[in-house]
Amino acid sequence: MWQETNSVARNTTYYTSALIGQKVLAFVYFSFIARLLGVEDTGKYTFALSFTTIFAIFIDLGLASVLTREIAKNKERTQLYLSNILAIKIPLAILVYILVFGMINILGYAELTRQLVYISGIIMFLDSFILSFWAVMRGHQQLKYESIGVLSLQLITVALGSTVLRLHLGLRLLIMALLCGSVFNFVFAAVVLKRKLGLRLMPMYNPEILKALFRIGLPFAMMGIFSRIYTSLDTVLLSTLAGDAYVGWYSIPVKITMALQFLPMAFMAALFPAMSAYFINNREKLKLTFEKAMHYLMTISLPIAVGIIMLAEPVIVSVYTKEYSNSILPLKILMVSLFFLFINFPVGYLLNACNKQVTNTINMGITVLVNVILNIVLIPKYTYVGAAVTSLVSTFVLFVLGMYWVPKIIDYSKTYLFNGLAKIFLACLLMAVVIYYFLPLVNWIFLIPVGVLVYFVVLWFIGGVSRQDARDIWNSLTAK
Repeated sequence: MWQETNSVARNTTYYTSALIGQKVLAFVYFSFIARLLGVEDTGKYTFALSFTTIFAIFIDLGLASVLTREIAKNKERTQLYLSNILAIKIPLAILVYILVFGMINILGYAELTRQLVYISGIIMFLDSFILSFWAVMRGHQQLKYESIGVLSLQLITVALGSTVLRLHLGLRLLIMALLCGSVFNFVFAAVVLKRKLGLRLMPMYNPEILKALFRIGLPFAMMGIFSRIYTSLDTVLLSTLAGDAYVGWYSIPVKITMALQFLPMAFMAALFPAMSAYFINNREKLKLTFEKAMHYLMTISLPIAVGIIMLAEPVIVSVYTKEYSNSILPLKILMVSLFFLFINFPVGYLLNACNKQVTNTINMGITVLVNVILNIVLIPKYTYVGAAVTSLVSTFVLFVLGMYWVPKIIDYSKTYLFNGLAKIFLACLLMAVVIYYFLPLVNWIFLIPVGVLVYFVVLWFIGGVSRQDARDIWNSLTAK
């Protein structure tokens, strides 16, 4: 038993490390793309990937999560489940690719953009099967192979893509670099399934099995659809209603915001099992865990948001060149939403831990509706600023909807959270004053550690954070 637990911990560490490496590489690589391609071509590249991302969920329909869960319960049925998933996914993938092909032509995009979407559609096709392959391995608690696949995909993409950018070989070959990474990951995952589990990639249609899987997967499918629309629709609408340049400008603040999401994801992933257990046997500990999670994520998110707002202009101009100056305002707006984005995680995880998955899905559905309406109204007039404002409002709406249910589950202390937020805000305000004063005098890079030091020193002196708080935050983020 100890050996099995140790193996799972080791594989989870592999995957977490690979995921961090992948995200760092992806962020640096996209910054490289933005600098060398320019606004228009960056917009085309981003649009093609976002367009197919929306459609990808209609291939999986939440079945990957179901596959992992059901295989974990009954490993003897692995071949049966995988074969049936393949039987439904193959026709679905073909139909969705045809839909992507038809939609991009109906929308009347230029030839180059259509070709980029065609290639991106193939990536979508392959990735849908890769998702299922790795879901099987997760069900068998073997994450190290997925870790290798994830990191290798990114390394291949960066190596080939950087060569394309340096040699100025064009957007088609740049997106082909990503396709090469996906092809490798597909082949590697298929070989792993064959050699490590002895599985055959043969489709087999069993109506009863598929019916059961779809019944279990419906909530996952709905949440997946809402999430894809929520995260990608603004880019697609911005391209359709405003143009590629606006997508290019908007893509920078979006990438920065998405890169930072790993912090609350890692933090809450460590706390989620405890929250689930406390819901059953200790509501007082559940309350304390929720309060601490909210406090810690406010402590992390607000200074990051304020710091980036203060340094937005020099960061954008230095890292992405003056061509991306129009990215500064939407970045500042999205940094305001970052605070709500972070503290949405404890709320959402609490609902999931307390068997409120349906409520969470409904909340996301309402948020997506608000998001779609605001994007359609604001983007034609305010372009990327309208998209950023929509993201801010939507994130706040999701937070309000989630917080409505929290008192129905636990009697959390509003006073504790408000007092903590007041101290965090004061420390951030003093940090912002220091950055504002020294920004004309020194390079912005040196102001990052200065800002961090000022923030935590002030927070320490006013009692906003203790030694135990710092220890708890570190332990949660590095938990195995």
